Amino acid sequence: MPVKLLKIENENELVIEMVLHTKHYSLTLDKSKCTGCGICREICPREAIEVKKIKKMDGNNAQNPTVNIFKEKCHYCGICEAICLFGALRIEINRKHVIPVVENKSFPKLIRGIKVDENKCGLECLEIKEPCPLGIIKISSNISNKKKVNVKIDADSCPCCGLCETKFPADAIRVEKIFSGRLKIDTEKCPTDCHDCVDVCPIPGVLQLSGKEVQVNESNCVYCGVCKITCPEDALELKRTRINHTDVHSGAWNKSLEKLTSTSAMTKELQTKSKKKLLELVSNRFPLEEENNE
Repeated sequence: MPVKLLKIENENELVIEMVLHTKHYSLTLDKSKCTGCGICREICPREAIEVKKIKKMDGNNAQNPTVNIFKEKCHYCGICEAICLFGALRIEINRKHVIPVVENKSFPKLIRGIKVDENKCGLECLEIKEPCPLGIIKISSNISNKKKVNVKIDADSCPCCGLCETKFPADAIRVEKIFSGRLKIDTEKCPTDCHDCVDVCPIPGVLQLSGKEVQVNESNCVYCGVCKITCPEDALELKRTRINHTDVHSGAWNKSLEKLTSTSAMTKELQTKSKKKLLELVSNRFPLEEENNE
């Protein structure tokens, strides 16, 4: 039984803690990084996460939903941190950062496919204004080579939208998406003069007003779903078709994948894994047969 269950919240973060006789667990939500997309809520096995829409005031822009975590329900498995696109959650055990479900190989890591070639980024890169809308790219002078610059990316917080690719010289940065999918707007449901989804989207240009209608540019969409949560008339249709992640064989992940994507997407991944396993078995067998023939 827990000795203490604690919850501390301020303007910048929400922290819950569970203190046992031999272990101290903590889960921290960084509000500056959280978009209120609700992905963590979708797959939390204990339903310990709540996402609330903020009532829009007349004449004001829509605000991102808020996230609440119930200290009585959380068992600090780390699924929420492992799946967070924006790196807004952090689990610690005895003051050390650890993700239990990843450590015990029952849940994968998201693959954030970011490649930076600093050799292609010269002094002109220092002039780039807002290289990342989320502020996770830092550009600085290279002390050892004054004709080049250093590019540092907070990879754990990068949702891999790819906007940076268009701001840097060709092929200086290459990004592979984490989530693939589709985002559509049902224009018949979309309220006239409503732009709530545009207000809350964390990636500039994905949702934009054209006259009085909202249009979608999916090239940089990360399929987080905060637009769908915020929409007052459920006019947005979001379908995730694939998640780029490290290899794992786990029932817990299969259930999470089905929730985040679809049954067909989960089935497709399982079939792919089965084919890979069969190929491995065959490739491992043939060398033995060749040795026997010799």
